[in-house]
Amino acid sequence: MNEFRTSEDGQGLVEYALIIAVIAVAVIVAMLFLRDQISNIFSNIGNNLT
Repeated sequence: MNEFRTSEDGQGLVEYALIIAVIAVAVIVAMLFLRDQISNIFSNIGNNLT
């Protein structure tokens, strides 16, 4: 019975890793498309702090 349990635990970890990888790719793609807007936002924050 332990063999089945450990394989299910490993499968769960793989599923979580795949979900995290998909989210990371989505964030990177969004950052590439919104690069200019993000740069302007951080520039405005930096200018307001000084």
